[in-house]
Amino acid sequence: SLISQDYPNFEVIVLDDRSEDGTADVVRALGLNEANGGLVCGAPLPVGWVGKNWACHQLARVADGEFLFFTDADTEHDRGVIGCLVSAARSHGADLVSVWPKQEVVGWAEKLVVSLLPFFGVLFYPHALLRLLGRYPRLRALVPRYCRRILGAANGQALFFSTEGYRAIGGHEALRWHLVEDIALGRAMAERMGEGRWWVNVDSAGMIRCRMYRSFWEVWEGFTKNIRAAFEARVLSFVFAGAGQIAFFILPFVLLWIPDPNRHWAVWEVSLILGLRALATLFAGGSWWSVLLHPAAYILAVAIGLNSWRRSLGSGVIWKGRLYAVEVRQKEVVKR
Repeated sequence: SLISQDYPNFEVIVLDDRSEDGTADVVRALGLNEANGGLVCGAPLPVGWVGKNWACHQLARVADGEFLFFTDADTEHDRGVIGCLVSAARSHGADLVSVWPKQEVVGWAEKLVVSLLPFFGVLFYPHALLRLLGRYPRLRALVPRYCRRILGAANGQALFFSTEGYRAIGGHEALRWHLVEDIALGRAMAERMGEGRWWVNVDSAGMIRCRMYRSFWEVWEGFTKNIRAAFEARVLSFVFAGAGQIAFFILPFVLLWIPDPNRHWAVWEVSLILGLRALATLFAGGSWWSVLLHPAAYILAVAIGLNSWRRSLGSGVIWKGRLYAVEVRQKEVVKR
């Protein structure tokens, strides 16, 4: 789908990260190879790097263009995607356009947990504030420096950088140990908003599609890798966020079953939660089964979060056959 883009001047480069599933042969069959620069065979993973960050770093070093579009191999793109991204970057004056693809969910775990992402993205992200700062750039300098980083967010399935902006924040090399590199890149850009850097998160309007995971265990391991690491060294933030999710989005459903004269408040809370879930699903996508089975979806998500905490305190998390430490490495990123 990337080869078929209708943009007049672009290059597609695929990095084969020492795969064992015939990836290189498939890419060569599509006309991309080592000779024409379309295929890069990844170098061994250096000490101190996460696999994806190392792969993206290698790609950035060989790419030649005004923009860099990092996208996962499991995404599918309409023909006009690159043209739309160039237009979005220029119209918003953005060094980073983060695109949220339509999430394709098939298995039951995907439908329950992956479908929570649109809900989180709609409810917990300060869209109105970012829209205001985007419209009036002079206001960005008024945002306290310690608040800028927490405003940053991005989606690694589709990250469209200006090459100059990417290099200004240090690229993937500056966060080589970070297990959730997309959020870290968004935060790095947000930290620099006072210096003229800017980023936007946009919906793909169905032009980009992605099936993140294909089994229960991929859902379990994928979010186990991400949840704790996204909070970096902020342990209390992780604890309070988890407690808040339980209190606000699970407890009301429990209170429904407890005889009490004031149980009508729980009915109102449950109605509000399901209404918000329905609106997020209607406008941002996801499975309606996740809405109908909201308590089950949230309990599974909380269980994954607890597992992420447990694994981060132990030997680390496993992803793509590699073992990564979480706590110490994220602290190193923060100190940098």
